[in-house]
Order: sequence, then C-alpha cells, then structure tokens
Amino acid sequence: MAITAADVNKLRQETGAGMMDCKKALTEADGDFEKAKEILRKQGQKIADKRADNATAEGIVLAHVSEDGKTGKVIALACETEPVSKVADFQNLAMAVMSTAVATNASSKETLLATPQADGRALQDHITDLMGKIGEKIDVASFETVSADKVVSYIHSNGKLGVLVGLTNTNGTDVTEVGKDVAMQIAAMKPVALDKDGVDATIVEREIEIGKEQARQEGKPEAMLEKIAMGKLNKFYKENTLLNQEFVKDSSLTIAQLLEKTSKGLTVSAFKRVAIG
Repeated sequence: MAITAADVNKLRQETGAGMMDCKKALTEADGDFEKAKEILRKQGQKIADKRADNATAEGIVLAHVSEDGKTGKVIALACETEPVSKVADFQNLAMAVMSTAVATNASSKETLLATPQADGRALQDHITDLMGKIGEKIDVASFETVSADKVVSYIHSNGKLGVLVGLTNTNGTDVTEVGKDVAMQIAAMKPVALDKDGVDATIVEREIEIGKEQARQEGKPEAMLEKIAMGKLNKFYKENTLLNQEFVKDSSLTIAQLLEKTSKGLTVSAFKRVAIG
C-alpha cells in the first residue's frame, strides 16, 4: 500500500523516531502501524547489541531526596557523546528513570529497569527505544539509595557528578548546611569509605604491599618494613576515609570533628558518590 506523509508523521509522533526510519518501517510493515512500531523497537535492540561494549563517558546525574529528608536516590544516565546528553529526549528519559525510582522505591538497578511504564512496557524497553532513535548506547550507569535521619544531596555544576550523604544523631539540629559541606568534600576528595573499618580488605593488602616496596626501595631494613608500611597505611586512612579526612574549608578540623562541633554525636552513616566519565 502507498505510504503517505501523514502516515509517516503519525508514526513519528507516536514513537519519536526519525522521519526516514518511520517511512522505512511503514514500508516494511506494508502500512501496519503496530508492525512498524515493532520494527522500530527491533532496530533499537540491534543498536543496543551492536554498541554494548562502547564506552559511555557522558550523560547526566540526578538526585532526589524525599520530603521528610530521610531517603535519597541518585541515578546516572550515561551515553557516548556530550551532544546526546543535551538532547531533550535524553534528559526527559533521565527524569523518567528518577521518577520511576522514587515512585516504586526500587531496591536495585535490575528492579528499576524492569518496572513497567504507563504503556505497560519495562523502563529498559524505553531506554532501548531511545537508543534506536539516537543511534548510540544509553545506560543507567548507577543507581544508589541512602536512608538516614537526614539525607543531603549535591549535584556538581557539570551535571555529571552527584553525592548523597546520610547523617545520623542529628538531635533536632538543622544539619543541611554541614551536610552540603560534607557532600562537596566527598565530591572533591573521593573517599573510599567512611572510616578504616569500611576499607575493603584487598585495598588494605595492596597499600601494605606498596608501603613495604617503597620502604625496600629506600633501602630500609627488612625487619622495619612492616612497621613502616603500617605507618603509610595510617596515612592512607587519613587521606582516603571520609571521617578522618581534613575538612577542605578548614584544615584544622577532620570531618568527624566538624560534625561533632556542629552537634554532639552527629556523624555520617552512609554516603554515595556517583560520577560519569
């Protein structure tokens, strides 16, 4: 059957796909709109499969904190190139991902992506559709949740870095300002854990071995290597665990001391740092 411009435009309005893609799909489907939509979806899946191993170093990070301030979520929707990250369809998709996460309180990325949208299709299907339309890989690179007495969020000015901080023992104190300071600290200083107890054992082993090798290269006696390495490990803890880091705005205070100064017993129970690129 003849495919009219009106048919093509109608399919384009319903799917958001390009005019030529819509025309090809309608021609292949012999004018059947539902078949044409399925063809366009398969096109998106082909692109997804083809570009599965491509790097996604661009995108957008969004954060949301519940009205009661006790639960925060952060998502990173990643793509391959910066121009795509600025496209309205991409940014709208990022907001849809966050809205779904908030509405369902999804516990994992897998659950989030499987969540049905208004049309009954899974969120992942909508991501795949946009891949077909745009022609490059799109992925929910990160999805994190933090719950605490008070959760504070921070999004860096480039839109590609976000932080959630969970504060406990607030004792009725307004800790929003100090929470922002701690969030910006995390964004800048990239702590690997809250304190030394939270550092992964493999990282500890690696740092000890590095410390021993550095001391060995400096000609230190073998009997002294362990002690020297432990000293270097303690320095690592000070520089790389949040509560032990020097506060970037006032180096006379550690983060733990800053929190205690703000309100007795105040501390960070959890944090998440999400970055693209």
